[in-house]
Amino acid sequence: MPDQAPLPTPVPIQVTDSSFTLNTRASSYTFHVDIPTGDLRTDHFGAAVHGPIPVDPEPLVDGWTGMPDRVRREFPDQGRGDFRVPAFRITQGQDGGQGHGHTTSAFKYKSYEIVGGKELDAFTSGSGLPGTFGSASDATTLIVYLEDKIGQLEAQLRYTVFPAYDAIVRSARIVNWSPHGKNVTVDSLSSLALDFPYEESGLEMVSLRGDWAREARRVRRGVEYGIQSIGSTTGFSSHLHNPFVALVRPSTTEVHGDAWGFSLVYSGSFSIAVEKASQGLVRVVAGPNALGWTLRPGESIDSPECVAVYSSNGVGGMSRSLHGLYRRHLMKSRFATAERPVLLNSWEGMYFNIDEARMVRLAEEAAALDVKLLVMDDGWFGDKYPRTSDAAGLGDWVPNPARFPEGLGPLVDKITALKVAGSSDTKMRFGIWVEPEMVNPQSTLYEEHPDWVLHAGSYPRTEQRNQLVLNLGLTKVQEFIINAISTLLSTSNGSITYVKWDHNRGLAETPSPSANHAYMLGMYRVFDVLTSRFPNVLWEGCASGGGRYDPGILQFFPQVWASDDSDAVERIHIQFGSSLVYPPSSMGGHISSVPNHQTGRSTPLTFRAHVAMMCGSFGLELNPSDLTAAEREAIPGLIALAEKVNPIVLKGDMWRLNLPEESNWPAALFLSETREKGVLFVFQLEPWVNHALARVRLQGLEGDAMYRVDGGVYGGSMLMNLGLQYSFRGHYGSRVVFIERAIAQ
Repeated sequence: MPDQAPLPTPVPIQVTDSSFTLNTRASSYTFHVDIPTGDLRTDHFGAAVHGPIPVDPEPLVDGWTGMPDRVRREFPDQGRGDFRVPAFRITQGQDGGQGHGHTTSAFKYKSYEIVGGKELDAFTSGSGLPGTFGSASDATTLIVYLEDKIGQLEAQLRYTVFPAYDAIVRSARIVNWSPHGKNVTVDSLSSLALDFPYEESGLEMVSLRGDWAREARRVRRGVEYGIQSIGSTTGFSSHLHNPFVALVRPSTTEVHGDAWGFSLVYSGSFSIAVEKASQGLVRVVAGPNALGWTLRPGESIDSPECVAVYSSNGVGGMSRSLHGLYRRHLMKSRFATAERPVLLNSWEGMYFNIDEARMVRLAEEAAALDVKLLVMDDGWFGDKYPRTSDAAGLGDWVPNPARFPEGLGPLVDKITALKVAGSSDTKMRFGIWVEPEMVNPQSTLYEEHPDWVLHAGSYPRTEQRNQLVLNLGLTKVQEFIINAISTLLSTSNGSITYVKWDHNRGLAETPSPSANHAYMLGMYRVFDVLTSRFPNVLWEGCASGGGRYDPGILQFFPQVWASDDSDAVERIHIQFGSSLVYPPSSMGGHISSVPNHQTGRSTPLTFRAHVAMMCGSFGLELNPSDLTAAEREAIPGLIALAEKVNPIVLKGDMWRLNLPEESNWPAALFLSETREKGVLFVFQLEPWVNHALARVRLQGLEGDAMYRVDGGVYGGSMLMNLGLQYSFRGHYGSRVVFIERAIAQ
């Protein structure tokens, strides 16, 4: 639900003479054609403006840089006087792909068209990339055509307006129209290039950094003269930097001020550069790290989409726009906002030490705790090379005959026949772990097809975690994975209803500059085929935790294992950081055992549970046999609480009230779509002894409405302007508080 009260619906796209205006509920994006040059010039992206925009005074040209380096441009090129980061780089002058060429292009405005809505499936448009979708009532698309007559190239700039979410979705397509057999190579093609005007107070850049087990740590820094960039060269979006950047003013907070967010819908290596150039203008350029894609005559290539949102309600308003857009117009799964079964995953409880008897016993113990889904993690497969450690078996997706002598059928039947405690008719569900993009050298698959892995000629093949990467740029590899996973799911007669799809290393020895992007296209095809073929399976994405937590994955997998670090204190930071871009409905969070396996820290069971409840998928990551009697007694009640919270987390909006990096009392509020109900999470990290208590001020309520909280009825203005106090004793305190709008008497 939008932060503001409903406003009159603006005309999404207006074209006047040579000017284009894109309107959302509360923002405007405007640009025009510079008639003398045919160049597209940016005018404004920010709060809504109406009527004509005055022409900026002509820049004074003096010194080394000419006019192209002093104006704001929509599709900046390289090599013709604009010395800032370009939006694209195309090598021309190649005959049949041979010989050296030049990298100069001169695109000029040609025409435009407006299309109602946006295609549901990007694959039908030929791009092979994931993307946003919507009907004509949700979105309107502007396509601006540019041409390079000398190079016989066409550029199509696409802008899709989602008015309800203050979002503009941008992408670009390059077409080679050469009739003479001339190939060109698209070395790079950004999804978005946007120039901001000079700001005397400056701008600040917000991004997410990390590594394995410490993903999504928020970084906020000033935008200085020069290039500040983030990115990934791992072949994937990675733990290191998320494909997202926000620009904010120094005075912007979670609640107030201007915030611009840029989120790249791509799962591969990427680059986002923020450059403050010599004239003081700030440019944002986002797209794949590199393409190296050769176009023969008549061929085209698309950049991934980049979602640009603007909010005048601070960083929190920006996040809620992204959350709403992604839940409703990016995530295709029917589980995008559907309630998720509480699960128990076997990994931290049992690691590789699994077999049929152990899994049945684990499922029985889970069912007794009121868990609804048992997920069997790594270690179930491999025949000639059994998967008893991470050294063998990847690629051989058949049950280990020593551990499962009759296959998976009897195991699945036994588990799905179990009744869940506290319910007369609920049966246990079954899920499974796979890592299909990988292969161990000790595997039948590698013995038979060593040429299927990424490799660079005779150079050594770099192993990581004892595994190599299958080349998903090859159609035969895609078909192998599709057939192997289809066989696994089909032979269960529909009883496997959950798949955890893991991925535990980056790319190496890519054979060509275009191999990374070809891998992505192949990977997306595999995801699209399997998720379409098995729509009733709940798919979870994982890449050593959050190593591939990006919008491209959300198109196919409605939830992502946000981190392999299951420590509750660490998870507060990770989940708050991830929520900067991604809806909490897309996160998976589990109660793990203590001392925690990653940090060695011990925290109360209730604290661990409350942290995990902030995710769309709630579960356990432990062996019930290791629980104390008191913990076993408490877990059914915590599960019941999680199931009450879950619908609000899945469909509602989130307000980050206190950030964990700034406060000892991190707090977040989730409000339902109608804002009639809500749930407040409040935590205390460190002891607070003999001192006055802090207050937590709520947001998103109606000031003149009354709300039931903690057994009392209070005004929305009081809750937001004065707030509530909670007392905790010692480390790691937590409260989950329900809020409900009171019916007027």
